[in-house]
Amino acid sequence: MKITGYKLYQVPPRWLFLKIETDEGIVGWGEPVIEGRAATVKAAVDELMENLIGKDPERIEDHWNMMYRSGFYRGGPILMSAIAGIDQALWDIKGKFHNTSIHNLLGGACRDSIKVYSWIGGDRPADVGQAAKDVVEKGFKAIKMNATEELQYIDSHEKIDQVLERVSTIRETVGPYIGIGIDFHGRVHKPMAKILAKELETFRPMFIEEPVLPENNEALREIANHVNIPIATGERMYSRWDFKPLLTDGYADIIQPDLSHAGGITECKKIISMAEAFDVAVAPHCPLGPIALAACLLVDATSHNAFIQEQSLGIHYNVGSDLLDYITDKEVFKYEDGYVSIPQGPGLGIDVNEEVVEKMASEGHNWHNPVWRHKDGSIAEW
Repeated sequence: MKITGYKLYQVPPRWLFLKIETDEGIVGWGEPVIEGRAATVKAAVDELMENLIGKDPERIEDHWNMMYRSGFYRGGPILMSAIAGIDQALWDIKGKFHNTSIHNLLGGACRDSIKVYSWIGGDRPADVGQAAKDVVEKGFKAIKMNATEELQYIDSHEKIDQVLERVSTIRETVGPYIGIGIDFHGRVHKPMAKILAKELETFRPMFIEEPVLPENNEALREIANHVNIPIATGERMYSRWDFKPLLTDGYADIIQPDLSHAGGITECKKIISMAEAFDVAVAPHCPLGPIALAACLLVDATSHNAFIQEQSLGIHYNVGSDLLDYITDKEVFKYEDGYVSIPQGPGLGIDVNEEVVEKMASEGHNWHNPVWRHKDGSIAEW
């Protein structure tokens, strides 16, 4: 079997899909994208695919090493996202060729389903109490929200109190045992992160996420010694080498590699296995499309330390186009009692609706995250 060609589709709301074709008529799908940099990742995929045409798609480990190690300059969000989407598509082809799920090729499943959580509140969180009530009534056992709007390095306690009021409303609305993930989103710098994390302890969050930017991970030591809330991070880390110091330092309780950003199925399986050796849990990042979610679920299926999965159905970014719009079998991601079953079909276990993909690619998108500024005019973290 040989790779004969590929196509890229930039589709709303903010995704990039890749289809790799073979001389056997088998195609594989991947989702190589960085939110807000789809066109840049698309160019990187074009460059990387030059060396794959005519090659055997089953030699996934060799292709991964070629794409990563043959470049003198390595890593980072763009290159690793391009590699990730190609890697997903190659695994999809391999599974379809052998008529089995990717999780069987990875050693077989150790679970039949996994808990999922639902996003509420948007970028500038509002009406979170009612939103939390709505998703819990749909069966979800956990929610996640952005903690706060922009914060200066040192900011007012009024903004801290606003966060506490929102989280208190959620806890009062959904009761004591629904999981609440609170995403600091890298918007909070260390001085305020310590204050906010300590104040949130009373609400017993499931975790706090990215309490500081990943480039400031050394601050996790101080925060972890300051509070008794599990700390999650890793969506903006792109390889096992990025995760190595985080794990050896021992101050993260949950890692969140993204299957479309951190080198795909091949690399994330290795990252997750590394984390297991440090007794660290995994909750893969995935506010993306159906291909990325399928890849996450198949790796979750084989990973003992995976405990919950992010998913984007109904997320505030997906207005007008949602992940179920692009697949033919809407039941494959059926959420029941807060869980989703692991896909069992060949390859990724989903059937992409190529007619819809082509139609929406003609519409395209040019999504970029907003640019926020503080009152004094300086750039704020989004």
